[in-house]
Amino acid sequence: MNKSLSESNLNASASNDSITPPNFVFGRAKKRKEIDSPLIDTQCGSGDSEISALREEMRAMFVSLHAAQRKEFDNTNPTLKQIQETNNRIECSIDFLSRQNLELQQKIETLEQQRKEDARHITALEDKIEDILKNTRKANFEIKNVPKKNNESKEDLVKIVTCLSSSVGASLTKPDVVDIYRVRGKKDNDSNTPIVVETASTILKTDLLQKCKAYNMINKTKLRAKHLGYTTQEETPVYVCEQLTPKAARLYFLARDLIKSTTFTFCWTAYGNVYVRKDENSPIIKITNEAQINQLFHNK
Repeated sequence: MNKSLSESNLNASASNDSITPPNFVFGRAKKRKEIDSPLIDTQCGSGDSEISALREEMRAMFVSLHAAQRKEFDNTNPTLKQIQETNNRIECSIDFLSRQNLELQQKIETLEQQRKEDARHITALEDKIEDILKNTRKANFEIKNVPKKNNESKEDLVKIVTCLSSSVGASLTKPDVVDIYRVRGKKDNDSNTPIVVETASTILKTDLLQKCKAYNMINKTKLRAKHLGYTTQEETPVYVCEQLTPKAARLYFLARDLIKSTTFTFCWTAYGNVYVRKDENSPIIKITNEAQINQLFHNK
């Protein structure tokens, strides 16, 4: 009986279990009912609509921005093309100017080389002309600061030269004078211009110059107009020297300045050339151009 009762109880228990679900199952059903409530559904629907509106607004903004950018690009594109075309033209111009500059540079280098060659050629020609002028003057000498006589003739000039030769003990006579003349002055009132004498040989000229130099060294009273046969203005000092070329005369003038400004002591001319010397023990320097004198000035 107990056994039957137990089975009956068990069946009843099983029947109750099938009718009444467990508590945890009931709890889940309750939560589902809470989630599915109308309030939550309303809130979710409102959020979805806001998100959709935001999406539409952002989409509209992007579309508007894209359209604005497209419009700006369309407006800017022609300008960019113009700038690009301008840059291309500038590049072409720069290339053209670069080529021109290179050509001009090459021409300048060629002209500079040609100028140097021309300068050397001109210098060589000047040296040849200088040698020719020296050769034509090798038998000539000058008498400077001689008072000019009224109606002076060549015969008067020859007498002046022969008197000078006699005064210094030289052997120059009238037949030895090939030509003689007084240099014209730059102004009409220039009276004491040099007298140029062309002798028959270089030996006669050199002998007369040496005798004049010796006379001035021996006698306290240097050569004066009275030694040339003058009876008036007889105390006028006169100077006898070689007839130099214009270039040699310029070098002689600069060389005398060199003597005054530096330690050089001696300066003289011989056979149309100019020489300087520091002292009796130093080497003799032949002056050939102005650049050489400038260098001696800097090396003083």
